[in-house]
Amino acid sequence: MAEAASLASMKALVYEGPKLLNVREQQVPEPGEDDVLIKVERVGICGSEISGYLGHNSLRKPPLIMGHEFAGTVVSAGSRTQRFQPGDRVTVNPLVTCGECRECTTGMSQLCARRKLLGAHLPGAFAQYVNAPEKNVYALSDHVDFDDGAMIEPYACAVHICRLLKLTPTDKLLIVGAGPIGLFTLQAAQVYGVKHIVVADINAGRLAIAAELGAITVASLQDEAPLTYDAAVDAVGLEITRRQCTEYVKPGGRVVFSGLHEDGSKLQFNALIRNEVTITGSFAYSRADFETALSWVDEGRMTLRPWLAHAPLEEGQSCFERLLGDPGGIAKFMLIP
Repeated sequence: MAEAASLASMKALVYEGPKLLNVREQQVPEPGEDDVLIKVERVGICGSEISGYLGHNSLRKPPLIMGHEFAGTVVSAGSRTQRFQPGDRVTVNPLVTCGECRECTTGMSQLCARRKLLGAHLPGAFAQYVNAPEKNVYALSDHVDFDDGAMIEPYACAVHICRLLKLTPTDKLLIVGAGPIGLFTLQAAQVYGVKHIVVADINAGRLAIAAELGAITVASLQDEAPLTYDAAVDAVGLEITRRQCTEYVKPGGRVVFSGLHEDGSKLQFNALIRNEVTITGSFAYSRADFETALSWVDEGRMTLRPWLAHAPLEEGQSCFERLLGDPGGIAKFMLIP
């Protein structure tokens, strides 16, 4: 297969400083020997990119092409690749790891010390074309559209959260935060068979989505009895939301923290110790989690298509600003390069 398409330039949405995104002409990346060049059809805006946009994320340094939730079509590939042909529909695990260290070989690739993320350490998919290692590229079935293909990455985060929680169908689950990860976690927990799921958020539009997906929704936990839930997920990352999760689980309960908004938080550790509450951090996903998410999307078990909004790459900055304000009933923005 040819190593690169006969392309000269492309449009890319470039992060150039806090609250500053501009569409620029960039050179189309040349695939290396083990890489696949992909034409981006859909790319989602992640919450971590919003913090990067605000200048609050140390991983995202300008100038940078962000974007790691995406799907597209293969354009060309390097000389040592074998699995893909031009026109193949694909999605990508954007977490590039070494594949050799103890973490990678024991199912914890997300903790690889040499990991790099497309859209942070490497050029991402807020562009017409993006390079990805062939080992990170996955074929999409014909019936899976590009929107769902682009959401497999955040779905994988939710799969990882639920796996860490060791959910059972009889569990009562509390999810604090009805943003994309909270909503994806709701759907993943339902695949595990969990029926009693409460989602808490102050955003009425996002709570409406959670309710349509089958959750019990609350705008406040004041009327909820403490020590009620078997498991809880903080999908926000604030001190108050972390405390709510730890205070509302039963003795012997499990809590997963996934939100990264605040670094430091004060928790009531004496109560946590006496109640033997298990607290686990959840970062990204393993390759197995990504492949599980791909399988579940392929089977039609997870989708947020009815609550997506689409915009051209040129409107990227206005989409970021909308997400910083009140996105209402929009679960996620998809940019179309």
